[in-house]
Amino acid sequence: MGLIQLLIKDPLSFVILSVLLLYSVIFHELAHGWVAYKMGDPTAKWLGRLTLNPIKHLDLFGSLMLLIVGFGWAKPVPVNLENIPGDKRRKGLILVSAAGITANIIFAFVALLLLRLISPEPSGMAGQVFLLLAHINIILAAFNLIPIPPLDGSKILMGFAPESANRVLNQLEPFGFFIVIGLLFLGALNPVINLFQNIIIMFISLILHAIGAG
Repeated sequence: MGLIQLLIKDPLSFVILSVLLLYSVIFHELAHGWVAYKMGDPTAKWLGRLTLNPIKHLDLFGSLMLLIVGFGWAKPVPVNLENIPGDKRRKGLILVSAAGITANIIFAFVALLLLRLISPEPSGMAGQVFLLLAHINIILAAFNLIPIPPLDGSKILMGFAPESANRVLNQLEPFGFFIVIGLLFLGALNPVINLFQNIIIMFISLILHAIGAG
């Protein structure tokens, strides 16, 4: 069942899921800012972005896309790596960039854990809400792992890559959004997204099994 079908069959479940999904993208951005703050960059805190207030984070078009097609985004949290001590800057880049992806994986894990613990009927509304929440968060995490600027995966790659490769990635960033959209339109990114989704699902399944929920 998709979001539109859920809206038609159960508006209350749709509203609950919508709030959870909006907070999925909010937590994604909040995680970036929080980790940056812990690493020594107070930019997000100064700008009032270390908050759960949705008004501070939501992008209108990104929110509509999330609710209509199941894929969207929030306003990027500003991060200034120059505020992180030089000897920790690469580590900071990796951890800050990975924080949003980690937040989405945690959201998916919690949704699947609740699905197992509460054991609602998979075909019922509660089961559909948990499954959709997990599915969309896994997609968000997998998509952001793609190493094309400005996606988080490119920043993680830059944390490990030599400066010469980083210069190339920095030069691509102004055009990265159009590159990503073009590749999505052509379906060229589908195998990569599916690969990352499978890895994330396997990782979550292993944890669920380890804690006895599987």
